[in-house]
Amino acid sequence: MNTATTLDLPGAKPGFLDKERTIAGPGFSRWLVPPAALAIHLCIGMAYGFSVFWLPLSKALGGNAPLACPADMSLFAELFTTTCDWRISSLTGTYILFFVLLGCSAALWGGWLERAGPRKAGLVSALCWCGGLVISAIGIYVHQLWMLWVGSGIIGGVGLGLGYISPVSTLIKWFPDRRGMATGMAIMGFGGGAMVGAPLANALMRHYAAPGSPGVWQTFLTMAVIYAVFMVAGSLGYRVPASNWKPEGWTPPVAQTNNAMITHGHVHVKKIWGVPQFWLVWWALCLNVTAGIGILGMASPLLQEVFGGSLINLPALGFGQLSKEQLVAIATIAAGFTGLLSLFNIGGRFVWASLSDKLGRKMTYAMFFVVGIILYASVPWSAHNGHLALFVGAFCIILSFYGGGFATVPAYLADLFGTQMVGAIHGRLLTAWSAAGIFGPMLISSLREYQLSIGVPRAQVYDITMYILAGLLLLGLLCNLAIRPVNRKYFMTDEELATEKALAHERASAAAVHGQGSSTFRTPAILVVLAWACVVIPLAYGFWGTLQQAVVLFR
Repeated sequence: MNTATTLDLPGAKPGFLDKERTIAGPGFSRWLVPPAALAIHLCIGMAYGFSVFWLPLSKALGGNAPLACPADMSLFAELFTTTCDWRISSLTGTYILFFVLLGCSAALWGGWLERAGPRKAGLVSALCWCGGLVISAIGIYVHQLWMLWVGSGIIGGVGLGLGYISPVSTLIKWFPDRRGMATGMAIMGFGGGAMVGAPLANALMRHYAAPGSPGVWQTFLTMAVIYAVFMVAGSLGYRVPASNWKPEGWTPPVAQTNNAMITHGHVHVKKIWGVPQFWLVWWALCLNVTAGIGILGMASPLLQEVFGGSLINLPALGFGQLSKEQLVAIATIAAGFTGLLSLFNIGGRFVWASLSDKLGRKMTYAMFFVVGIILYASVPWSAHNGHLALFVGAFCIILSFYGGGFATVPAYLADLFGTQMVGAIHGRLLTAWSAAGIFGPMLISSLREYQLSIGVPRAQVYDITMYILAGLLLLGLLCNLAIRPVNRKYFMTDEELATEKALAHERASAAAVHGQGSSTFRTPAILVVLAWACVVIPLAYGFWGTLQQAVVLFR
Protein backbone atom coordinates (compact mmCIF):
# COMPACT_ATOMS: atom_id res chain seq x y z
CA MET A 1 0.00 0.00 0.00
CA ASN A 2 1.38 3.39 -0.96
CA THR A 3 1.19 5.72 2.05
CA ALA A 4 2.96 8.67 0.50
CA THR A 5 1.30 12.06 0.73
CA THR A 6 2.01 15.45 -0.76
CA LEU A 7 3.87 16.25 2.46
CA ASP A 8 6.58 13.81 1.43
CA LEU A 9 7.36 15.94 -1.61
CA PRO A 10 10.17 18.50 -1.34
CA GLY A 11 8.86 21.90 -0.34
CA ALA A 12 5.28 20.67 0.12
CA LYS A 13 3.27 22.41 2.80
CA PRO A 14 0.10 21.15 4.51
CA GLY A 15 -3.25 22.63 3.60
CA PHE A 16 -5.30 24.64 6.06
CA LEU A 17 -7.44 21.63 7.00
CA ASP A 18 -4.57 19.16 7.28
CA LYS A 19 -3.72 17.73 10.68
CA GLU A 20 -0.20 19.19 10.54
CA ARG A 21 -1.67 22.69 10.69
CA THR A 22 -3.21 21.90 14.07
CA ILE A 23 -0.07 20.75 15.92
CA ALA A 24 0.23 23.05 18.91
CA GLY A 25 3.33 25.04 19.66
CA PRO A 26 5.04 25.25 23.04
CA GLY A 27 2.99 28.20 24.24
CA PHE A 28 -0.46 26.75 23.57
CA SER A 29 -2.78 26.22 26.56
CA ARG A 30 -4.48 22.84 26.59
CA TRP A 31 -7.47 24.47 28.35
CA LEU A 32 -8.55 25.94 25.01
CA VAL A 33 -9.38 22.48 23.66
CA PRO A 34 -12.30 21.54 25.97
CA PRO A 35 -14.38 24.64 25.07
CA ALA A 36 -13.77 23.89 21.37
CA ALA A 37 -15.17 20.40 21.94
CA LEU A 38 -18.05 21.77 24.00
CA ALA A 39 -18.98 24.21 21.23
CA ILE A 40 -19.55 21.26 18.89
CA HIS A 41 -21.21 18.95 21.42
CA LEU A 42 -23.65 21.62 22.61
CA CYS A 43 -24.86 21.97 19.01
CA ILE A 44 -25.20 18.31 18.05
CA GLY A 45 -26.69 17.54 21.48
CA MET A 46 -29.90 19.19 20.23
CA ALA A 47 -30.67 15.73 18.84
CA TYR A 48 -31.99 14.94 22.34
CA GLY A 49 -34.34 17.93 22.14
CA PHE A 50 -36.01 17.31 18.79
CA SER A 51 -39.22 16.28 20.53
CA VAL A 52 -40.11 19.99 20.80
CA PHE A 53 -40.82 19.92 17.05
CA TRP A 54 -43.12 16.88 16.91
CA LEU A 55 -46.37 18.52 18.06
CA PRO A 56 -46.04 21.67 15.88
CA LEU A 57 -45.11 19.53 12.86
CA SER A 58 -48.09 17.24 13.46
CA LYS A 59 -50.32 20.32 12.99
CA ALA A 60 -48.37 22.00 10.18
CA LEU A 61 -51.22 21.90 7.64
CA GLY A 62 -54.38 21.90 9.70
CA GLY A 63 -53.31 24.04 12.64
CA ASN A 64 -55.53 23.47 15.68
CA ALA A 65 -57.62 21.05 13.61
CA PRO A 66 -54.97 18.68 12.17
CA LEU A 67 -55.67 17.09 8.80
CA ALA A 68 -55.38 13.46 9.83
CA CYS A 69 -54.00 11.00 7.30
CA PRO A 70 -56.26 8.06 6.42
CA ALA A 71 -55.91 5.22 8.92
CA ASP A 72 -54.90 2.81 6.17
CA MET A 73 -52.19 5.06 4.72
CA SER A 74 -48.84 3.27 4.71
CA LEU A 75 -45.70 4.81 6.13
CA PHE A 76 -44.20 4.87 2.63
CA ALA A 77 -47.15 6.92 1.34
CA GLU A 78 -46.89 9.26 4.33
CA LEU A 79 -43.27 10.03 3.45
CA PHE A 80 -44.45 11.72 0.23
CA THR A 81 -47.96 13.00 0.99
CA THR A 82 -48.73 16.73 0.88
CA THR A 83 -52.42 16.50 1.79
CA CYS A 84 -52.43 15.48 5.45
CA ASP A 85 -50.48 16.14 8.65
CA TRP A 86 -47.71 13.80 9.71
CA ARG A 87 -48.25 11.40 12.59
CA ILE A 88 -46.00 11.91 15.61
CA SER A 89 -45.04 8.24 15.46
CA SER A 90 -43.74 8.85 11.93
CA LEU A 91 -41.87 12.00 12.91
CA THR A 92 -40.01 10.14 15.64
CA GLY A 93 -38.37 8.06 12.91
CA THR A 94 -35.95 10.99 12.70
CA TYR A 95 -34.99 10.40 16.33
CA ILE A 96 -34.32 6.71 15.70
CA LEU A 97 -32.20 7.54 12.65
CA PHE A 98 -30.15 10.00 14.72
CA PHE A 99 -28.72 7.37 16.99
CA VAL A 100 -28.51 4.54 14.48
CA LEU A 101 -26.49 6.77 12.12
CA LEU A 102 -24.46 8.21 15.01
CA GLY A 103 -23.12 4.77 15.90
CA CYS A 104 -22.71 3.60 12.31
CA SER A 105 -20.93 6.73 11.07
CA ALA A 106 -18.63 6.83 14.10
CA ALA A 107 -17.72 3.19 13.48
CA LEU A 108 -17.20 3.65 9.72
CA TRP A 109 -15.17 6.85 9.75
CA GLY A 110 -13.44 6.72 13.12
CA GLY A 111 -10.20 5.52 11.52
CA TRP A 112 -10.31 8.33 8.95
CA LEU A 113 -10.79 10.83 11.78
CA GLU A 114 -7.60 9.71 13.53
CA ARG A 115 -5.59 10.44 10.39
CA ALA A 116 -7.46 13.55 9.21
CA GLY A 117 -7.46 15.19 12.62
CA PRO A 118 -10.20 16.86 14.69
CA ARG A 119 -10.33 20.10 12.68
CA LYS A 120 -11.30 18.44 9.41
CA ALA A 121 -13.67 16.02 11.17
CA GLY A 122 -15.32 18.86 13.08
CA LEU A 123 -15.92 20.85 9.91
CA VAL A 124 -17.40 17.83 8.13
CA SER A 125 -19.62 17.32 11.17
CA ALA A 126 -20.76 20.95 10.96
CA LEU A 127 -21.50 20.61 7.26
CA CYS A 128 -23.57 17.46 7.80
CA TRP A 129 -25.44 18.62 10.93
CA CYS A 130 -26.22 22.14 9.77
CA GLY A 131 -26.73 21.07 6.16
CA GLY A 132 -29.14 18.42 7.38
CA LEU A 133 -31.14 21.09 9.19
CA VAL A 134 -31.34 23.14 5.97
CA ILE A 135 -32.56 20.12 3.97
CA SER A 136 -35.11 19.41 6.71
CA ALA A 137 -36.31 23.03 6.60
CA ILE A 138 -36.93 22.70 2.87
CA GLY A 139 -38.74 19.41 3.46
CA ILE A 140 -40.98 21.00 6.09
CA TYR A 141 -41.69 23.94 3.77
CA VAL A 142 -42.80 21.66 0.91
CA HIS A 143 -44.27 19.12 3.35
CA GLN A 144 -42.11 16.12 2.42
CA LEU A 145 -41.43 13.88 5.39
CA TRP A 146 -38.72 11.94 3.57
CA MET A 147 -36.62 15.11 3.38
CA LEU A 148 -36.82 15.48 7.16
CA TRP A 149 -35.67 11.88 7.57
CA VAL A 150 -32.85 12.25 5.04
CA GLY A 151 -31.79 15.75 6.13
CA SER A 152 -31.72 15.60 9.91
CA GLY A 153 -31.98 11.84 10.44
CA ILE A 154 -29.43 10.46 7.96
CA ILE A 155 -27.13 13.35 6.97
CA GLY A 156 -27.47 14.97 10.38
CA GLY A 157 -26.90 11.57 12.00
CA VAL A 158 -23.55 11.30 10.21
CA GLY A 159 -22.71 14.75 11.58
CA LEU A 160 -23.64 13.53 15.04
CA GLY A 161 -21.28 10.57 14.83
CA LEU A 162 -18.28 12.55 13.57
CA GLY A 163 -18.93 15.47 15.90
CA TYR A 164 -19.35 13.21 18.90
CA ILE A 165 -16.02 11.39 18.52
CA SER A 166 -14.01 14.24 16.98
CA PRO A 167 -12.51 15.50 20.28
CA VAL A 168 -12.10 12.17 22.12
CA SER A 169 -8.60 11.17 21.02
CA THR A 170 -7.37 14.78 21.15
CA LEU A 171 -8.65 15.44 24.67
CA ILE A 172 -7.19 12.20 26.00
CA LYS A 173 -3.80 13.10 24.56
CA TRP A 174 -3.97 16.63 26.00
CA PHE A 175 -5.05 15.35 29.43
CA PRO A 176 -3.24 12.04 30.07
CA ASP A 177 -3.33 12.95 33.76
CA ARG A 178 -7.12 13.53 33.75
CA ARG A 179 -8.58 11.38 30.99
CA GLY A 180 -11.98 10.97 32.60
CA MET A 181 -12.41 14.64 33.45
CA ALA A 182 -11.39 15.74 29.94
CA THR A 183 -13.82 13.53 28.07
CA GLY A 184 -16.47 14.19 30.73
CA MET A 185 -16.33 17.92 29.99
CA ALA A 186 -16.96 17.43 26.29
CA ILE A 187 -19.59 14.72 26.55
CA MET A 188 -21.36 16.77 29.22
CA GLY A 189 -21.97 19.23 26.39
CA PHE A 190 -23.76 16.61 24.33
CA GLY A 191 -26.09 15.90 27.25
CA GLY A 192 -26.67 19.63 27.70
CA GLY A 193 -27.36 20.37 24.05
CA ALA A 194 -31.10 19.87 24.37
CA MET A 195 -31.15 21.90 27.58
CA VAL A 196 -29.92 24.89 25.56
CA GLY A 197 -31.44 24.11 22.16
CA ALA A 198 -34.99 23.17 23.17
CA PRO A 199 -35.81 26.55 24.84
CA LEU A 200 -34.14 28.33 21.91
CA ALA A 201 -36.26 26.35 19.44
CA ASN A 202 -39.47 27.13 21.37
CA ALA A 203 -38.62 30.84 21.44
CA LEU A 204 -37.87 30.88 17.72
CA MET A 205 -41.09 29.02 16.84
CA ARG A 206 -43.10 31.55 18.85
CA HIS A 207 -41.31 34.35 17.02
CA TYR A 208 -41.86 32.91 13.55
CA ALA A 209 -45.34 31.47 14.08
CA ALA A 210 -48.00 32.91 11.78
CA PRO A 211 -51.45 31.90 10.53
CA GLY A 212 -50.97 28.72 8.54
CA SER A 213 -47.37 28.15 9.73
CA PRO A 214 -46.04 26.98 13.13
CA GLY A 215 -42.68 28.59 12.31
CA VAL A 216 -40.72 25.33 12.31
CA TRP A 217 -38.93 25.58 8.97
CA GLN A 218 -37.77 29.10 9.79
CA THR A 219 -36.55 27.84 13.16
CA PHE A 220 -34.55 25.06 11.50
CA LEU A 221 -32.83 27.57 9.21
CA THR A 222 -32.04 29.97 12.04
CA MET A 223 -30.62 27.22 14.23
CA ALA A 224 -28.56 25.93 11.30
CA VAL A 225 -26.87 29.34 11.04
CA ILE A 226 -26.30 29.63 14.80
CA TYR A 227 -24.94 26.10 15.05
CA ALA A 228 -22.71 26.60 12.02
CA VAL A 229 -21.03 29.57 13.71
CA PHE A 230 -20.37 27.63 16.93
CA MET A 231 -19.31 24.39 15.24
CA VAL A 232 -16.94 26.05 12.78
CA ALA A 233 -15.41 28.12 15.59
CA GLY A 234 -15.00 24.97 17.68
CA SER A 235 -13.44 23.05 14.80
CA LEU A 236 -10.94 25.82 14.07
CA GLY A 237 -10.11 25.96 17.78
CA TYR A 238 -8.90 22.37 17.88
CA ARG A 239 -5.18 21.75 18.32
CA VAL A 240 -3.37 18.44 18.76
CA PRO A 241 -0.28 18.00 20.92
CA ALA A 242 3.07 16.91 19.54
CA SER A 243 3.51 13.17 19.96
CA ASN A 244 6.14 13.57 22.68
CA TRP A 245 4.21 16.22 24.64
CA LYS A 246 3.19 15.69 28.25
CA PRO A 247 1.93 18.00 31.02
CA GLU A 248 4.64 19.75 32.95
CA GLY A 249 5.69 17.73 35.99
CA TRP A 250 3.59 14.69 35.04
CA THR A 251 4.97 11.19 34.64
CA PRO A 252 3.04 8.19 33.28
CA PRO A 253 1.46 6.11 36.08
CA VAL A 254 3.00 2.89 37.29
CA ALA A 255 0.85 -0.15 38.06
CA GLN A 256 -1.15 0.50 41.22
CA THR A 257 -4.45 -0.75 42.55
CA ASN A 258 -6.55 1.91 40.84
CA ASN A 259 -4.69 2.01 37.53
CA ALA A 260 -3.60 -1.59 36.95
CA MET A 261 -5.83 -1.60 33.85
CA ILE A 262 -3.85 1.20 32.19
CA THR A 263 -1.81 -0.18 29.31
CA HIS A 264 1.32 1.24 27.72
CA GLY A 265 0.66 -0.49 24.39
CA HIS A 266 -1.65 0.42 21.52
CA VAL A 267 -4.24 -1.73 19.73
CA HIS A 268 -4.98 -1.05 16.06
CA VAL A 269 -8.63 -0.36 15.32
CA LYS A 270 -8.62 -3.05 12.62
CA LYS A 271 -7.96 -5.70 15.27
CA ILE A 272 -10.46 -4.43 17.81
CA TRP A 273 -13.36 -6.68 16.77
CA GLY A 274 -11.26 -9.69 17.78
CA VAL A 275 -10.25 -8.44 21.23
CA PRO A 276 -12.44 -9.98 24.02
CA GLN A 277 -12.15 -6.91 26.24
CA PHE A 278 -13.71 -4.75 23.54
CA TRP A 279 -16.85 -6.90 23.49
CA LEU A 280 -17.05 -6.91 27.28
CA VAL A 281 -16.94 -3.10 27.32
CA TRP A 282 -19.41 -3.06 24.40
CA TRP A 283 -21.94 -5.10 26.37
CA ALA A 284 -21.30 -3.16 29.58
CA LEU A 285 -22.09 0.11 27.78
CA CYS A 286 -25.01 -1.34 25.85
CA LEU A 287 -26.70 -2.75 28.96
CA ASN A 288 -26.12 0.43 30.98
CA VAL A 289 -27.55 2.57 28.16
CA THR A 290 -30.49 0.21 27.55
CA ALA A 291 -31.51 0.49 31.19
CA GLY A 292 -31.25 4.29 31.19
CA ILE A 293 -32.44 5.41 27.76
CA GLY A 294 -35.81 3.67 28.02
CA ILE A 295 -36.54 5.43 31.31
CA LEU A 296 -35.39 8.77 29.92
CA GLY A 297 -37.89 8.48 27.09
CA MET A 298 -40.77 7.39 29.34
CA ALA A 299 -40.06 9.58 32.38
CA SER A 300 -43.14 11.80 32.09
CA PRO A 301 -45.83 9.10 31.66
CA LEU A 302 -44.06 6.89 34.22
CA LEU A 303 -44.37 9.45 37.02
CA GLN A 304 -47.94 10.38 36.09
CA GLU A 305 -49.23 6.81 35.87
CA VAL A 306 -47.50 5.59 39.01
CA PHE A 307 -48.44 8.44 41.36
CA GLY A 308 -51.57 9.86 39.68
CA GLY A 309 -53.48 12.20 41.98
CA SER A 310 -50.82 11.98 44.71
CA LEU A 311 -48.83 14.52 42.70
CA ILE A 312 -51.53 17.14 43.38
CA ASN A 313 -52.47 16.03 46.92
CA LEU A 314 -55.34 13.79 45.79
CA PRO A 315 -53.96 10.35 46.72
CA ALA A 316 -57.34 8.65 46.43
CA LEU A 317 -57.45 9.30 42.67
CA GLY A 318 -55.56 7.14 40.21
CA PHE A 319 -54.34 8.36 36.83
CA GLY A 320 -57.48 7.17 35.02
CA GLN A 321 -59.77 9.02 37.47
CA LEU A 322 -58.31 12.49 36.95
CA SER A 323 -60.12 15.30 35.13
CA LYS A 324 -58.66 17.09 32.13
CA GLU A 325 -57.53 20.00 34.30
CA GLN A 326 -55.94 17.66 36.83
CA LEU A 327 -54.13 15.80 34.07
CA VAL A 328 -52.67 19.11 32.86
CA ALA A 329 -51.50 19.86 36.40
CA ILE A 330 -49.69 16.54 36.85
CA ALA A 331 -48.23 16.79 33.35
CA THR A 332 -46.57 20.05 34.41
CA ILE A 333 -45.10 18.31 37.45
CA ALA A 334 -43.93 15.41 35.28
CA ALA A 335 -42.19 17.89 32.99
CA GLY A 336 -40.29 19.10 36.04
CA PHE A 337 -39.31 15.49 36.76
CA THR A 338 -38.00 15.12 33.21
CA GLY A 339 -36.01 18.34 33.59
CA LEU A 340 -34.52 17.15 36.86
CA LEU A 341 -33.43 13.89 35.23
CA SER A 342 -31.74 15.91 32.48
CA LEU A 343 -29.74 17.84 35.06
CA PHE A 344 -28.52 14.65 36.70
CA ASN A 345 -27.78 13.10 33.31
CA ILE A 346 -25.56 16.08 32.47
CA GLY A 347 -23.98 16.43 35.90
CA GLY A 348 -23.20 12.72 36.04
CA ARG A 349 -21.20 12.97 32.83
CA PHE A 350 -18.69 15.31 34.44
CA VAL A 351 -18.78 14.16 38.07
CA TRP A 352 -18.48 10.40 37.56
CA ALA A 353 -16.01 10.69 34.68
CA SER A 354 -13.81 12.95 36.82
CA LEU A 355 -14.13 10.62 39.80
CA SER A 356 -13.06 7.70 37.61
CA ASP A 357 -9.59 9.28 37.43
CA LYS A 358 -9.31 8.47 41.15
CA LEU A 359 -11.33 5.25 41.41
CA GLY A 360 -10.30 3.70 38.11
CA ARG A 361 -12.68 3.01 35.25
CA LYS A 362 -13.51 -0.59 36.15
CA MET A 363 -14.44 0.33 39.73
CA THR A 364 -16.55 3.27 38.52
CA TYR A 365 -18.53 1.05 36.16
CA ALA A 366 -18.94 -1.56 38.92
CA MET A 367 -20.48 1.17 41.08
CA PHE A 368 -22.88 2.12 38.28
CA PHE A 369 -24.13 -1.46 38.05
CA VAL A 370 -24.24 -2.42 41.75
CA VAL A 371 -25.96 0.76 42.94
CA GLY A 372 -28.18 0.78 39.83
CA ILE A 373 -29.41 -2.75 40.56
CA ILE A 374 -30.34 -1.76 44.11
CA LEU A 375 -32.11 1.41 42.97
CA TYR A 376 -34.11 -0.27 40.20
CA ALA A 377 -35.19 -3.03 42.58
CA SER A 378 -36.30 -0.42 45.15
CA VAL A 379 -38.50 1.57 42.76
CA PRO A 380 -41.65 -0.64 43.02
CA TRP A 381 -41.47 -0.52 46.82
CA SER A 382 -41.11 3.28 46.97
CA ALA A 383 -43.90 3.69 44.40
CA HIS A 384 -46.43 1.46 46.21
CA ASN A 385 -45.70 3.13 49.54
CA GLY A 386 -46.04 6.63 48.15
CA HIS A 387 -42.45 7.69 48.79
CA LEU A 388 -42.19 10.25 45.99
CA ALA A 389 -38.85 11.65 47.16
CA LEU A 390 -37.21 8.20 47.19
CA PHE A 391 -38.73 7.37 43.80
CA VAL A 392 -37.45 10.60 42.23
CA GLY A 393 -34.08 10.31 43.96
CA ALA A 394 -33.55 6.77 42.67
CA PHE A 395 -34.14 7.81 39.06
CA CYS A 396 -31.96 10.91 39.42
CA ILE A 397 -29.01 8.76 40.52
CA ILE A 398 -29.75 6.15 37.83
CA LEU A 399 -29.73 8.83 35.12
CA SER A 400 -26.47 10.26 36.48
CA PHE A 401 -25.00 6.77 35.98
CA TYR A 402 -26.44 6.71 32.47
CA GLY A 403 -24.62 9.94 31.59
CA GLY A 404 -21.54 8.92 33.54
CA GLY A 405 -21.28 5.71 31.54
CA PHE A 406 -21.03 7.65 28.28
CA ALA A 407 -18.43 10.06 29.64
CA THR A 408 -16.26 7.45 31.34
CA VAL A 409 -16.06 4.93 28.52
CA PRO A 410 -13.60 6.85 26.26
CA ALA A 411 -11.08 6.91 29.11
CA TYR A 412 -11.83 3.22 29.79
CA LEU A 413 -10.96 2.45 26.17
CA ALA A 414 -7.77 4.50 26.35
CA ASP A 415 -6.74 2.63 29.49
CA LEU A 416 -7.31 -0.75 27.85
CA PHE A 417 -6.30 -0.21 24.22
CA GLY A 418 -3.93 2.76 24.30
CA THR A 419 -4.37 6.29 23.01
CA GLN A 420 -3.10 6.00 19.44
CA MET A 421 -6.46 4.99 17.91
CA VAL A 422 -8.83 5.53 20.81
CA GLY A 423 -11.10 7.84 18.78
CA ALA A 424 -11.60 5.19 16.11
CA ILE A 425 -12.13 2.47 18.72
CA HIS A 426 -14.65 4.69 20.48
CA GLY A 427 -16.44 5.03 17.16
CA ARG A 428 -16.72 1.25 16.91
CA LEU A 429 -18.01 1.06 20.47
CA LEU A 430 -20.82 3.53 19.79
CA THR A 431 -22.62 0.81 17.84
CA ALA A 432 -23.59 -0.32 21.35
CA TRP A 433 -25.43 2.99 21.73
CA SER A 434 -27.22 2.44 18.43
CA ALA A 435 -28.37 -1.00 19.57
CA ALA A 436 -29.46 0.27 22.98
CA GLY A 437 -31.22 3.27 21.43
CA ILE A 438 -33.52 0.86 19.61
CA PHE A 439 -33.82 -1.91 22.18
CA GLY A 440 -34.27 0.21 25.33
CA PRO A 441 -37.35 2.24 24.30
CA MET A 442 -38.89 -0.82 22.61
CA LEU A 443 -38.43 -2.88 25.77
CA ILE A 444 -40.02 -0.28 28.05
CA SER A 445 -42.96 0.54 25.77
CA SER A 446 -43.66 -3.12 24.86
CA LEU A 447 -43.68 -4.25 28.49
CA ARG A 448 -45.94 -1.33 29.39
CA GLU A 449 -48.44 -2.13 26.63
CA TYR A 450 -48.43 -5.82 27.53
CA GLN A 451 -49.03 -5.10 31.21
CA LEU A 452 -51.95 -2.81 30.37
CA SER A 453 -53.42 -5.38 27.95
CA ILE A 454 -53.66 -8.02 30.69
CA GLY A 455 -55.35 -5.64 33.10
CA VAL A 456 -52.48 -4.61 35.36
CA PRO A 457 -53.33 -1.30 37.11
CA ARG A 458 -51.43 1.67 35.76
CA ALA A 459 -49.80 2.30 39.14
CA GLN A 460 -48.18 -1.17 38.98
CA VAL A 461 -47.54 -1.44 35.25
CA TYR A 462 -43.81 -0.68 35.55
CA ASP A 463 -42.97 -3.10 38.39
CA ILE A 464 -41.86 -6.00 36.22
CA THR A 465 -39.99 -3.57 33.97
CA MET A 466 -37.89 -2.33 36.89
CA TYR A 467 -36.88 -5.85 37.85
CA ILE A 468 -35.98 -6.67 34.25
CA LEU A 469 -33.83 -3.55 34.02
CA ALA A 470 -32.11 -4.56 37.25
CA GLY A 471 -31.42 -7.92 35.62
CA LEU A 472 -29.86 -6.20 32.61
CA LEU A 473 -27.56 -4.27 34.93
CA LEU A 474 -26.58 -7.53 36.62
CA LEU A 475 -25.47 -8.86 33.23
CA GLY A 476 -23.55 -5.62 32.67
CA LEU A 477 -21.85 -6.03 36.05
CA LEU A 478 -20.69 -9.53 35.11
CA CYS A 479 -19.27 -8.23 31.83
CA ASN A 480 -17.42 -5.47 33.63
CA LEU A 481 -16.00 -7.83 36.27
CA ALA A 482 -14.69 -10.11 33.51
CA ILE A 483 -12.54 -7.34 31.98
CA ARG A 484 -8.81 -7.94 32.38
CA PRO A 485 -5.73 -6.18 30.93
CA VAL A 486 -5.39 -6.75 27.19
CA ASN A 487 -3.04 -9.51 26.05
CA ARG A 488 0.15 -8.10 24.54
CA LYS A 489 -0.39 -10.11 21.35
CA TYR A 490 -3.05 -7.59 20.30
CA PHE A 491 -0.72 -4.56 20.56
CA MET A 492 0.95 -2.97 17.58
CA THR A 493 4.66 -3.61 17.20
CA ASP A 494 7.05 -0.67 17.31
CA GLU A 495 7.22 -0.73 13.51
CA GLU A 496 3.42 -0.82 13.15
CA LEU A 497 3.05 2.01 15.64
CA ALA A 498 5.63 4.11 13.79
CA THR A 499 3.77 3.50 10.52
CA GLU A 500 0.46 4.52 12.10
CA LYS A 501 1.98 7.67 13.56
CA ALA A 502 3.27 8.56 10.10
CA LEU A 503 -0.17 8.00 8.57
CA ALA A 504 -1.63 10.17 11.31
CA HIS A 505 0.92 12.87 10.44
CA GLU A 506 2.27 13.01 13.97
CA ARG A 507 5.51 14.77 14.81
CA ALA A 508 7.78 14.43 17.82
CA SER A 509 7.67 18.15 18.48
CA ALA A 510 6.08 21.24 17.08
CA ALA A 511 9.51 22.43 16.01
CA ALA A 512 9.69 19.49 13.61
CA VAL A 513 7.02 21.06 11.45
CA HIS A 514 7.79 24.69 12.12
CA GLY A 515 7.38 26.48 8.86
CA GLN A 516 4.79 23.94 7.74
CA GLY A 517 1.92 25.60 9.52
CA SER A 518 2.33 24.41 13.11
CA SER A 519 1.05 26.74 15.81
CA THR A 520 3.63 28.73 17.76
CA PHE A 521 0.89 30.81 19.36
CA ARG A 522 1.35 31.56 23.07
CA THR A 523 -2.09 31.62 24.66
CA PRO A 524 -3.08 34.74 26.64
CA ALA A 525 -5.14 33.97 29.76
CA ILE A 526 -7.94 36.28 28.57
CA LEU A 527 -8.44 34.12 25.46
CA VAL A 528 -8.96 31.03 27.61
CA VAL A 529 -11.51 32.92 29.71
CA LEU A 530 -13.39 34.16 26.63
CA ALA A 531 -13.42 30.70 25.05
CA TRP A 532 -14.92 29.18 28.16
CA ALA A 533 -17.43 32.03 28.48
CA CYS A 534 -18.75 31.30 24.97
CA VAL A 535 -19.81 27.81 26.03
CA VAL A 536 -20.48 28.24 29.75
CA ILE A 537 -22.96 31.11 29.31
CA PRO A 538 -25.34 29.13 27.02
CA LEU A 539 -24.92 26.08 29.24
CA ALA A 540 -25.73 28.13 32.36
CA TYR A 541 -28.78 29.60 30.60
CA GLY A 542 -30.07 26.13 29.81
CA PHE A 543 -29.26 24.88 33.31
CA TRP A 544 -31.15 27.74 34.93
CA GLY A 545 -34.21 27.24 32.74
CA THR A 546 -34.25 23.51 33.39
CA LEU A 547 -33.79 24.08 37.13
CA GLN A 548 -36.79 26.43 37.17
CA GLN A 549 -38.82 23.76 35.41
CA ALA A 550 -37.69 21.11 37.90
CA VAL A 551 -38.63 23.23 40.93
CA VAL A 552 -42.31 22.58 40.11
CA LEU A 553 -41.78 19.00 41.28
CA PHE A 554 -41.14 20.14 44.86
CA ARG A 555 -43.95 22.67 45.27
